[in-house]
Amino acid sequence: MDLVTALLAGLLGTGCGDDSTARARAGMVDHQIVARGVKDPRVLAVLREVPRHLFVPPDQASQAYDDHPLQIGSGQTISQPYVVAFMTEQLRLKGSERVLEIGTGSGYQAAVLSRLAAKVCSIEIRPELAAEATQRLRAIGASNVEVRVADGYYGWPEQAPFDGIIVTAAPETVPEPLLAQLAPGGRMVIPVGGFYQELKVIERTPDGLRETSVLPVRFVPFVGEAERHGPGEIPR
Repeated sequence: MDLVTALLAGLLGTGCGDDSTARARAGMVDHQIVARGVKDPRVLAVLREVPRHLFVPPDQASQAYDDHPLQIGSGQTISQPYVVAFMTEQLRLKGSERVLEIGTGSGYQAAVLSRLAAKVCSIEIRPELAAEATQRLRAIGASNVEVRVADGYYGWPEQAPFDGIIVTAAPETVPEPLLAQLAPGGRMVIPVGGFYQELKVIERTPDGLRETSVLPVRFVPFVGEAERHGPGEIPR
């Protein structure tokens, strides 16, 4: 059985409409996400809908709604549900935005964003992950997501500017090409650091870039060109 067939079988058999997974999603949102302070009703509604179990390896599907990250292959992880919800809320999406995601991974974050924004451009440096994520996203009907195999350090200049940028791997310093692609009034959510990491929200305001640290986190390292750039200050 190929991946698309398996995903469609999951959607029809144990997917969005199945009571057991619906209960699991509701419990995930109520006990892991709302309880920690995420309030955006649109974000909460989407997390109750997107079948997270279809975005993890089949042998980990039973843990898909648990309160921890999971391995997805190629040394990468799918973030714990709370972190996905928190980062998504920080973008403050209303529905008309263009969003850039760096680090497609399994495709789950892109699936969430697809229901909250008008267009999602997602970059994954590992071809095998990009191919599988693309199949999953197609299987759930996320037609407004475009996945590209590339080094996320450089962003996606042909599609810029972006109202929101979300980065799911941690560079030691914020890539300047991503800052350049952030639209006026746009927000970037990005983990930054080495062993110790902080989740930062960067806003492009009329007075320049404004940075706020919002949460200590632990993400996989940002690989590619970013590895050549050590810690540094965000340009103002």
